[in-house]
Amino acid sequence: MSDTAQPFPVLLRDQIRHGFTSAQQYLSAAVYFDSNRLPQLGRHCYGRSGEHRGHALRMVQYLLDRDLGVRVGGLDEVRSDFESPRAAIAFLLDSERTATAQITALAKAARESKDYLGERFVQWFLKEQVDNMARMTTLLTVVDRSDGDLFDVENFIARESAGAVRPDNTAPKMAGAANI
Repeated sequence: MSDTAQPFPVLLRDQIRHGFTSAQQYLSAAVYFDSNRLPQLGRHCYGRSGEHRGHALRMVQYLLDRDLGVRVGGLDEVRSDFESPRAAIAFLLDSERTATAQITALAKAARESKDYLGERFVQWFLKEQVDNMARMTTLLTVVDRSDGDLFDVENFIARESAGAVRPDNTAPKMAGAANI
């Protein structure tokens, strides 16, 4: 089936670029937080950068596994300056909203084109976006409730992230990992 008859691979290729752009955006935010001596917010964003990079690499691997063309190209614009830590987090939350809409469009395209393998593949990313939205919404709420005391925000992140790294055995394979 050609890409014109099946829009899912085309949208997935675009999503790879969006995923790498998101990874770079979180990296930029991490540097912003580090430069403002907010190490927990920085650490959080460095981790999120790695997660978004991993998401893009999972999409690359899916296209490789399906023997569909894949190229890694340039990035969309990445913002590196923010008015405040709150503005940075609000921007990242808006970015997650955009990503959620993009992943939802991927799922819709797969379903409408009867690409059941693609639809199944996207389910994991939909679950991830629910988690991403919840985390960033909570973080913005904590910042707003802190009434400008970023020390409280730093303590919240340190407390909530202690021991939070759990491997997800349901995640799709990632390009570059030993997949044989």
